[in-house]
Amino acid sequence: MDYDKEKVDDLTLALLYLVMEKDKYGAIAWKSFDWETMNRLHEKGYIGNPVGKQKSVGVTPEGINKAEELFKKHFVSKSQD
Repeated sequence: MDYDKEKVDDLTLALLYLVMEKDKYGAIAWKSFDWETMNRLHEKGYIGNPVGKQKSVGVTPEGINKAEELFKKHFVSKSQD
């Protein structure tokens, strides 16, 4: 099946924002998403390397900002703006 991989990447990153845990050092998110998508997000510099036994992945500062932007764009009600 052909699909828009950019759109999938954007929405996956937005959903990572939903499960992201932030602290003063950065953020981590649970990585139970499609491996190919997670690898593309890593290649784009939004997350750390998803390969490994850990159940979470580090999110870069760029990834945090982009994830928040995409989450608000796709999931926040317009009445809350």
